[in-house]
Amino acid sequence: MQISSWQFLNGDPYSMATIGDFDPLNSTVPATKIEITVSCRNLLDMDTFSKSDPVVVLYVQGLGTKEWREFGRTEVIDNTLNPDFVRKFVLDFFFEEKQNLRFDVYNVDTRSSNLSKHDFLGQMFCTLGEIIGSAGSRLERTLSGIPGKKCGTIIFSAEELSNCRVTTMQLCANKLDKKDFFGKSDPFLVFYRSNEDGTFTICHKTEVIKNNLNPVWQPFTIPVRALCNGDYDRTVKVDVYDWDRDGSHDFIGEFTTSYRELSRGQSQFNVYEVKYKNSNLISIIKKEYTVSPKLYFPECVKDIKNSAVTQLNFTVAIDFTASNGNPSQPTSLHYMSPYQMNAYAMALKAVGEIIQDYDSDKLFPAYGFGAKLPPDGKISHAFPLNSNTENPNCVGIDGVLEAYFQSLRTVQLYGPTNFAPVINQVARCAAEVTDGSQYFVLLMITDGVISDMAQTKESVVNAASLPMSIIIVGVGPAEFDAMEELDGDEVRVSSRGRFAERDIVQFVPFRDYIDRSGNQVLSMARLAKDVLAEIPDQLLSFHEKSRD
Repeated sequence: MQISSWQFLNGDPYSMATIGDFDPLNSTVPATKIEITVSCRNLLDMDTFSKSDPVVVLYVQGLGTKEWREFGRTEVIDNTLNPDFVRKFVLDFFFEEKQNLRFDVYNVDTRSSNLSKHDFLGQMFCTLGEIIGSAGSRLERTLSGIPGKKCGTIIFSAEELSNCRVTTMQLCANKLDKKDFFGKSDPFLVFYRSNEDGTFTICHKTEVIKNNLNPVWQPFTIPVRALCNGDYDRTVKVDVYDWDRDGSHDFIGEFTTSYRELSRGQSQFNVYEVKYKNSNLISIIKKEYTVSPKLYFPECVKDIKNSAVTQLNFTVAIDFTASNGNPSQPTSLHYMSPYQMNAYAMALKAVGEIIQDYDSDKLFPAYGFGAKLPPDGKISHAFPLNSNTENPNCVGIDGVLEAYFQSLRTVQLYGPTNFAPVINQVARCAAEVTDGSQYFVLLMITDGVISDMAQTKESVVNAASLPMSIIIVGVGPAEFDAMEELDGDEVRVSSRGRFAERDIVQFVPFRDYIDRSGNQVLSMARLAKDVLAEIPDQLLSFHEKSRD
C-alpha cells in the first residue's frame, strides 16, 4: 500500500465560528481554542431495516439572553449505534466564564437540514469547563430526553489547539487483502492521534474506493495539530478497513507513524508495512508547505484544562462578623430572602459555579470567620460551615450554599475581621503539594475592614511561593482600601521588608458589577468574569517560578 502527503497554503478546514461571535459579554481575547471530539455509544435504533444514521448538533447558550443557538453539526455516519465522529467542534474557551452547551443527537432520515424532519435520539447539557476539567479532559454522560427510553451515552474529549500548520496527503495502497466474497475489497483509511493516557482519538477518514486492491485516494488537507497537536513525535495510527454497507467494516490492517516521520520521508516517499495477517506496503509521498498565522494561545491554559497536569482545589471563606447586620433583618447583607439571593450567596454562586468545573471531585472545604460558635460561644476565624471539623468538605456549590444558610441559623455574628487564619489554613494544604499537580484557589467574601492587616500581609507573602491564589469579593457599601493594597496590581504586597514572589490576590467590590436593571444573572456573570480573569496567569506564574 502507498500513501502520499504534501502541504500547501490553505485555510483550516476544521475552523468554525466561535461562541464569542454572538455573546455581548465576550469582548476579550479568548484564552485559547479548544477542539471537542464527540462519540456516542448504544444509541437508540430508530430504523426498521438498518441501524440509525446519527448526527450530533451543538447548541451554545447566550450569556445574557439564555437563548440557545445552533453552533455546528458533526457529519452523519450511516448505519451505526456507536459513532465516532471525525468533524470537530472548535470553541473559544474563556476560563472565567460559564459556557453552557447542549448536544442533541438525531437519526437522519432525509436530506433535509430541518431537524424536525429527523428522529430525536437524545440530548445532554454540560459546560465547556466540565469537559475541559474532567479527568484527562474526557467526559462521558448519559443521553436523555425520551421518557422511558435508555438513550445511550455521549463521550467528549477536549484538546487545546496549539498551532495551525496544515498538511495535505494523498494515499495509495498496493496489494490489499481481498475481503469480499463476490468482489474485491472496498478500502478506506482511518487516522487516529494518540492521547497522553494511551488512548486514540479519530482525526480523519478517507473516502471509500470501491472494488479495488490498489486504491488511490483523493488528496485531503488536515491541520497538523489534528494529527499531533504540536508534538511531532506523537504516535499517529492508521487503520485500513474494507467498507461494508451494514456498518460491520472488515479490518484489513494498521500501521503507526508520527508527523516528524512523515515530514522526513526519503525522496518524498514514506513506506510502511500494514500489520495484520498478510504483509502489505504503504507509502507516503509528500511536499511540505506551512501556514502559521499569528494567534493568541497562552500556554497556561494547558495547566488549567488538563487535570492530569494541574488539579484545581477550591475553598470558600465567608465573613460572619457583626458588621454584616442581623441576618433576620432585611437590611443585613446575610438576609435570607425567600425571593432573591443575598450578596454573599450571589458572589459564592457566581464564582463557584464556574470554578467547580475544574475541581474534579466537586468537594469544597468551606469556612466561616468572625463568629461565636455554639455551645460555648468561642470565637472562631476558620470554622467549617458544615460543623464537621474532621471533614469541612461540602458537595458542590449547592452544598456550600446549604451549609452557609445553616450556619447563619446556628452561629452568632461577632468579630473581629481576621483574614490570616483561613489563608494560613489553605496555605498549609498548598504547602503539602508543590510539584505542580495541584493548585489551590481561596474565595473570601467579606463586608469590611481587615482587623489583622499585618498578619494578613505576612500570610499573603508566605502563600505567594505556594500553588495558591486568593480571590476577595467585597460586599456592601464599605470602603475597601485594605483590599486594594492586598491586590498588589500597583505595588507588590510586602511584610517585614519581604515582597511577595508573585501577585496572588484579586480583589473586586461586588457593587461595581450589579446590573442596573436588577438582573442577578448578569450581575453574577460580570463578577465571575472579572475575578477569575487573573487565575490562569497566576497559575502560570507559579509554574514559571517553580522551574527557576
